[in-house]
Amino acid sequence: MLTELRIIDFAIIDRLELRFEPGLNVITGETGAGKSILIDAVGLLMGGRADRDMVRASAKRAVLEATFELAGALEAAIAPVLERESLEGDEEHTLILTREVRADGRGACRVNGVTARLAVLREIGEYLVDIHGQGEHLSLLRPREHINLLDRYAELGAPRAELAGAVHRLEAVRRELKALLADEAALARRADLLQFQIDEITQATPQPGEDEALLEERNRLANAEKLTALAQEAQRALYDGDQEGASATDRLGQAAVALSRLVKIDSTMAEPAALAESLSVQAEELARTLRHYRESVEFSPARLNEVETRLQVLNTLKRKYGGSIEAVLAWAEKAQTELDTITHSEARVEALRAEEDALLHEVGAMAEKLTAARVTAAEALAAQVVAELDALRMAQTQFEVSIVQQEDPNGAYVSERRLAFDSTGVDEVEFLVSANPGEPLRPLAKVASGGEASRLMLALKTVLSRADQTPTLIFDEIDQGIGGRIGAVVGEKLWSLTAGHQVLVITHLAQLASFGDAHFRAHKQAQKGRTITTVEVLDGAARVAEIMAMLGAETESAHQNAAELLEMAERVKEDKTPAAARAGGSR
Repeated sequence: MLTELRIIDFAIIDRLELRFEPGLNVITGETGAGKSILIDAVGLLMGGRADRDMVRASAKRAVLEATFELAGALEAAIAPVLERESLEGDEEHTLILTREVRADGRGACRVNGVTARLAVLREIGEYLVDIHGQGEHLSLLRPREHINLLDRYAELGAPRAELAGAVHRLEAVRRELKALLADEAALARRADLLQFQIDEITQATPQPGEDEALLEERNRLANAEKLTALAQEAQRALYDGDQEGASATDRLGQAAVALSRLVKIDSTMAEPAALAESLSVQAEELARTLRHYRESVEFSPARLNEVETRLQVLNTLKRKYGGSIEAVLAWAEKAQTELDTITHSEARVEALRAEEDALLHEVGAMAEKLTAARVTAAEALAAQVVAELDALRMAQTQFEVSIVQQEDPNGAYVSERRLAFDSTGVDEVEFLVSANPGEPLRPLAKVASGGEASRLMLALKTVLSRADQTPTLIFDEIDQGIGGRIGAVVGEKLWSLTAGHQVLVITHLAQLASFGDAHFRAHKQAQKGRTITTVEVLDGAARVAEIMAMLGAETESAHQNAAELLEMAERVKEDKTPAAARAGGSR
């Protein structure tokens, strides 16, 4: 519920902070005192359209802030939005919405102190407040909401969720089927291309690491003469003697023999002697290795040409299908999988069509049950709304819930018909009203106006209160066109809504205001040469005085009438409050 509302430099409000109660909050005051400005402020906090003219004259910006207390299903519904946008607050069960409107035309929105998009503010606001009197927030005038209200009234949440799951599966089947049938010629061309690519790669039979090995072989073949010459030069250095006739291996052998003799005399030279022996052996081994290498070097222009040709094939594949042999092989595997899918698409199409047909029958059967439940609930809802309208002095008003279906050759199977459907079923639900005898039933949004609209909304809200999950209901001048005689009835109806909602109402009727659990009075006054609106909480004698002023007299009898109205309202509320609630100290 809305617990606090803070307003700075908005319209003719300088600074204002209000704390609302859980039950029925009534706001009264003379015409032009600024009562509706409070509702405008809440509307902006719910994501309404802003205008720079809303900023108080000479101020740079207007700041609006509302604090909501969250609990239960409401908190669970809003939590995913806050988590998605990283807007979780520090205080548990508390939500703070802030809106700035600047004189230069810019603005800002914040949720729990974090900057947010206006669309997010609007999305969150739809869960929190329903403002009656401002068209964009009047949910009962949005036909698309009627089916949701009727289903919540009829408690059809579980079967609707089951139907939505079947529709989701059907949509997935249709998407795949559409993709397969989108362009058969294109699929044929795609199959030809895939087959060409697979054949090109398969015929080349590339092997992982093959290109690297071929590059090394090409390098050796291209430099065969130089490799042979260098190996021979190194071998000569080891085996061929110098001018004295001794080779490197001979001299190392001589050094090893000499050191072996030396060790017999001086054992401290054992390690150098061992090293000389090892070097002599290694030199012999190196010489043999060089001889074998020189003899193995191949000078073959034909083989070099073969290697060059093979590398060109592999490089072409890598350019077309990836930067490596591994990528080329992966491409071939992927292409084969896609080709298999296309090749077997006819069988898949038949299977999908069979699945689609089965799901269309399943969806139709579920939707038919929902329709039957809605028809029954619609009759009960209409009867209750008519009864409420009778109590609100609109006995001649007719109210019906229209439930119709549309034919669709691709729709769900319902009995012998094919009907259009969505995740809610096959029904189009709309509330219809005839406010005067002899007039045909017409959509609610096109008929109701003024006092009739207020009472129609009130009657519907009273009946749908257990189905309506919006915690805070605001009625702006619901008493338009309503006289004092019916004001008490309207007041009682509004108060009855507080069994499941917090209610805020702006009123000029004393009879309605007397049912308030909290009473606020808006007052316009001149201060330092400027007009400002202030709002005070009324209680006791101050509230009696306000009710008396609303009755239009300042006599002793008017004072007594005001006190009696408040007493009467308290008696009605006491009589209609369950004993358990009274024992717990609540209404």
